[in-house]
Amino acid sequence: MAKYAIGIDYGTLSGRALLVNTATGEEIATAVFEYPHQVMDEYLPCGKKLGMDWALQHPQDYVDVLANTIPQVLKDSGVDAADVIGVGVDFTACTMLPILSDSTPLCFLPEYEENPHAYVKLWKHHAAQPHANKLNEVAKELNVDWLDTFGGKISSEWLIPKIWQILDEDPDLYAKADKFIEASDWIVWQMTGVEARNACCAGYKALWNKKNGYPPKSFFKALDERLENVVEEKLSTDIRPIGDKAGEITAEMAALTGLKEGTAVAVGSVDAHVFVPAVGITGEGEMLAIMGTSTCHMLLGKEEKQVPGMCGVVEDAIMPGLFGFEAGQCCVGDSFQWFIDNCLSESVVNEAKERNISVHKLLREKCEAKKPGESGLLALDWFNGNRSVLCDIDLTGMILGMTLQTKPEDIYRALIESTAYGTRMIVDTFNENNVKVNTFYAAGGISQKDPMTMQIYADVLRMPVKIAGTTQGGALGSAIFGAVAAGKANGGYDDVYEAAAVMGKVKDEIFYPNEENSDIYDKLYAEYKTLHDYFGRGENDVMKRLKRIASEG
Repeated sequence: MAKYAIGIDYGTLSGRALLVNTATGEEIATAVFEYPHQVMDEYLPCGKKLGMDWALQHPQDYVDVLANTIPQVLKDSGVDAADVIGVGVDFTACTMLPILSDSTPLCFLPEYEENPHAYVKLWKHHAAQPHANKLNEVAKELNVDWLDTFGGKISSEWLIPKIWQILDEDPDLYAKADKFIEASDWIVWQMTGVEARNACCAGYKALWNKKNGYPPKSFFKALDERLENVVEEKLSTDIRPIGDKAGEITAEMAALTGLKEGTAVAVGSVDAHVFVPAVGITGEGEMLAIMGTSTCHMLLGKEEKQVPGMCGVVEDAIMPGLFGFEAGQCCVGDSFQWFIDNCLSESVVNEAKERNISVHKLLREKCEAKKPGESGLLALDWFNGNRSVLCDIDLTGMILGMTLQTKPEDIYRALIESTAYGTRMIVDTFNENNVKVNTFYAAGGISQKDPMTMQIYADVLRMPVKIAGTTQGGALGSAIFGAVAAGKANGGYDDVYEAAAVMGKVKDEIFYPNEENSDIYDKLYAEYKTLHDYFGRGENDVMKRLKRIASEG
């Protein structure tokens, strides 16, 4: 009798369930649920206006994903719930929320429905940047020995700046919250009744280290005396490694989803990180880029090494027994969509409608007729700040070289190229710091839908680009961990490496660099590096000055 695992992949705008055969990796059924509240970056549901750089979500949407997608994949597949042996969950991170000791989100309480700080702070909530800046200043003043483990700079996207923002702006709500928790751990808690904090989120987003734990109380006190005991009072020191079983489906969750009570549930993880076993990566030197609205870059190693601008190096957080390195770009697909939504003439939109194709497809066709460098344009991919290697959310995007002859497709291609240059900057930084990148994989929606972009990446990187063999890498990776949580005796696996070898997959298609194009891109990348360092390393802070003027207006 075949056995199955379900992976639940929580993205920025929706949640997805995938039912997978554990013996073959075959993807049997999938279902998607769009979050009713989407991303709240302008107003709360009550109509209250939010400030600049806010990005919130509603936790009820996450529970609704389980209630809608799991019954749907069971129905569509015809699989008996008794044959589903395990469930895994991944989530965007750091996506965090304040809760009571029984896991109730504060925004569920009537008295906090109109309080922005009571809601989920999504990964791209950047309103905590002043607190991140102050944290970095204090860390450098104290010459702490752990900062390099996180690339030398902490982002506003991480847990502690978000918690500190709440404390600073609403101390009463901070006091009301019994805990602050990653959404991945919160949803696992809803499924199992067990609080199981995962090493992936704790290590990459909460300053935790397997050997040393969190920074000492003295550091948190130096930030703010009220934060001295934040770990003991608001977090947890019980951190579970990736691949562990968190618990089992409760009776209440069984009634909601149709799963059997007692079904194994894996410890949660970060959405991008679970792609690693989904493409079968199990060793050193293989970089995987998850390309969507943003991009996350992951790399495995046997030794802990320091790389400037990386998001972190964490043991047992991506694959057990290895160190996982992470870097990333805040804005990739988001910038392409921004251009489509805001910068096109009516004639371009009408042409796409007349041909019954998407505007993206139309622009890609026009771009493919161009040679590298032909437009004379160069862009900086910082439309949502810079995650790696500058770790500075206050940086902004730029397009250089426009004339009255510049066409929409020229700008569109320049934006794509800018993200490829940003990835090359990350790859070069790892290589320069003795963490070698020998192979490059791409996954996520862009890798599956946009061969032109993948060819540009191959040309810019001067490396072949291999493509994930699934369009559901996050959900497949989570299903792999669900199968491991169930264990071999129940039809799963006792080892994630064995599970990845069977259930992971890569396409036969490989994008190889075009030497002629690569030669041109080398020249353009040199110019990108000049702009990158000039605007990004403090020589000219005009971007930050302009942002400050806008915020004061």
